Amino acid sequence: MRILISGRNGQLAQALQQALGDLGELHVFGRDQLDLAYPERIAEKVRAIGPDLIINAAAHTAVDQAESEPQAAFAINATAPGIFAEEAARLGVPLIHYSTDYVFDGSKQGRYTEDDATNPLGVYGQSKLAGEQAIAAVGGQHLILRTSWVYSTHGRNFLLTMQRLLQEKPELRVVADQIGAPTWAGTIAASTRRLIQRWQAGQAGAWGLYHLTAQGETSWFGFAQAIGEQLKAQGRPCANLVPIPSSEYPTPARRPLNSRLDCSRLQREWNVSQPDWHQALIDCLK
Repeated sequence: MRILISGRNGQLAQALQQALGDLGELHVFGRDQLDLAYPERIAEKVRAIGPDLIINAAAHTAVDQAESEPQAAFAINATAPGIFAEEAARLGVPLIHYSTDYVFDGSKQGRYTEDDATNPLGVYGQSKLAGEQAIAAVGGQHLILRTSWVYSTHGRNFLLTMQRLLQEKPELRVVADQIGAPTWAGTIAASTRRLIQRWQAGQAGAWGLYHLTAQGETSWFGFAQAIGEQLKAQGRPCANLVPIPSSEYPTPARRPLNSRLDCSRLQREWNVSQPDWHQALIDCLK
């Protein structure tokens, strides 16, 4: 099986390469070989490979930067996924694409389901929602997997930033009123592997939109506390953490206060579930 993966140097694509290496022949492309900001190049690359499965793990994920460069965000997050979907449909192969909790405004009290109304607060969420809509408009065999608060030991993310700052500063102020599920890229990659295996075994559930995050919930402050606990367990220095509201940490892009996603549909349809976020963090750091 030939698997085309975009976003080679991103934390998700890195995890996918580790998780899927024995499932087939991986063709993994980074921006230097397949820049999604130039969508006209996508069809050419797909047709040159002739993959049996396409995984779009690339995205414009700089949430604040997207506010000042919406054209680039929409090219990468909206136009490109639509072209991947068109090429997948032309080949008659599945497309797996990753989306985000930022398609919601965070005003709901409980967990968001796939059927809840979307209302992104900024350009990043708007562009990711447009990508979902572009894929759905094409139809075909596709999985759109919404996840949240992705981290790993690669790239730029909250885990690595906190590990550095907690050891550099005596005190650190962290937002405590945004709630969600930190999700290790390794968890997403492992779940993607199980989805692929179920499809290969003829046990696929319904194609379409699903939520995929770690189980449980916490705040960014709680996530930082958990990271600090692991540093202390290793005998490393750790800053004193102070919880603050989002209003005390203004950013160009607004963030949803509630990023909790209900992932029960993926369990029902595909028999795929995820570990608790805290256990996944421990596994990641191991």
